[in-house]
Amino acid sequence: MSIEDRLAELEGKLQYMTDRQQVLDCVARNARGCDRHDSELLSSSYHQDGIDEHGIGHINPGPGYHEWANAVHASGSLQNMHHITTHSCDIDGDVAHAESYVIGLFLNPDGETARLLTGRYVDRLERRDGEWRIALRRCTVEVIMQADASLIKSDYVLDMGFLKGLRDRQDVSYQRPLSLEDTPTGHRW
Repeated sequence: MSIEDRLAELEGKLQYMTDRQQVLDCVARNARGCDRHDSELLSSSYHQDGIDEHGIGHINPGPGYHEWANAVHASGSLQNMHHITTHSCDIDGDVAHAESYVIGLFLNPDGETARLLTGRYVDRLERRDGEWRIALRRCTVEVIMQADASLIKSDYVLDMGFLKGLRDRQDVSYQRPLSLEDTPTGHRW
């Protein structure tokens, strides 16, 4: 194999790895946008003509998906977390078909119970102007459970003084630079 062939092969592998990481970054950006209720971040994961389907009655334009998602999460939970786990991705040029397993955890408004939803995000992503974004997302639900979450209000947890995730840019994950000195009131359990 000539050096030119080896370089072309390495370049192809590097492009695949870069594309795959950018696709996964887009999926993760979407989940983080949901959990922080960050409309700008959430919208940035969809193309302007993108579509999100969360069941037949909830088909939303991607750039406006944040309005529906933030309202649903705010009315149905005190806290929410979307965990992206198993991720597969087939890339063909500027189109990627990805399947991402998701575990959604929701602390119910009563603060005593929680829901665990598992499913998959089945996405068609497209690279346009050099950026990967979701063109179409379809969601599955595989398992839903409800559980006791009262431990979050126990002296054990409260005495530990853990940080609490916030649904805005006051969340600690936005702090730059990250420090111990800047923890506003109300950011702990």
